[in-house]
Amino acid sequence: MEKPKIFIANPVPEDVEEFLKESCECVKWDFRYPKTLEGILENIRDVDGVIQVGMKIDDRILDNAPRLKVVSNISVGYNNYDLDAMKRRGIIGTNTPGVLDNTVSDLILGLILNSARRIPELNRFTKSGSWVKADNSDLFGKDIHGSSLGIIGMGRIGEKVARRAKLGFGMDVSYYNRSRKLEVEEELGIVYRPMEEILKISDFVLLMTPLTPETTHLVGEKELKLMKASAFLINASRGQVVDEKALIKALEEGWIAGAGLDVYEKEPIDADNPLLRLQNAVTVPHIGSATTKTRDEMAWAAAKALVDELYGKNSGMRVPELS
Repeated sequence: MEKPKIFIANPVPEDVEEFLKESCECVKWDFRYPKTLEGILENIRDVDGVIQVGMKIDDRILDNAPRLKVVSNISVGYNNYDLDAMKRRGIIGTNTPGVLDNTVSDLILGLILNSARRIPELNRFTKSGSWVKADNSDLFGKDIHGSSLGIIGMGRIGEKVARRAKLGFGMDVSYYNRSRKLEVEEELGIVYRPMEEILKISDFVLLMTPLTPETTHLVGEKELKLMKASAFLINASRGQVVDEKALIKALEEGWIAGAGLDVYEKEPIDADNPLLRLQNAVTVPHIGSATTKTRDEMAWAAAKALVDELYGKNSGMRVPELS
């Protein structure tokens, strides 16, 4: 059997690349140079599969890839897939669910801690030499233990965050989801509530929804004004779930106490984005899964899913809407 041909569009660990070469004829981008549309179209013209991160898979790409059968994201997300365009052509899309759940959950707890206890701000304060008096009551933060956490979008990561928050910090956890998780409610002692109620009562509101037309700008001015002035918004899902202009206004005018953000409407974030100058916004560069161990495991999962699908096996990692 002739080996399928694949395009490695993003760097993968050396051992992952060797694995792919055993099963496939591989071409890869020269990573010394930034990718261009012209170069991508040239490379995908005669390939059966692609392994990549974030590249929009739409008609523009697919019209130039008549042999393409499988696209494998090194990511749990798949909002870069034009699902309708891929369905029309019978192209399979895979992602890496489950691999990064614990790592992202750890980062989310870090955002909560850093936002509430003002750790980045106080780090800058101390290193600048501003700590010159014993009374620093103006630098006080907010307790996490015993506070309330509302999770909007209770998927696998949401469940792991709920477990950490409930069992580790004694937080009062409630959640909103399209479908209730009765077993999780019973096991952890968490409560299902309507989204509006969660916004009104929670000390921390965590967004963990996928990006869909329905969730785009799910949280805007109306929703932010429902939150307590002492509350924090944590977003580790997708930047477009939040109306960023409304969030900036909320932080500047004190509608809410602060925000912890791993994602933004435009990425990389513009250097002049007001979020970067706001002390009450903790901003990290979309690093939820960014540990060496987890990123390596994600690359392995994406590579195995790609090879399995090209050889007619169901990897179990297909995007649900394309299965």
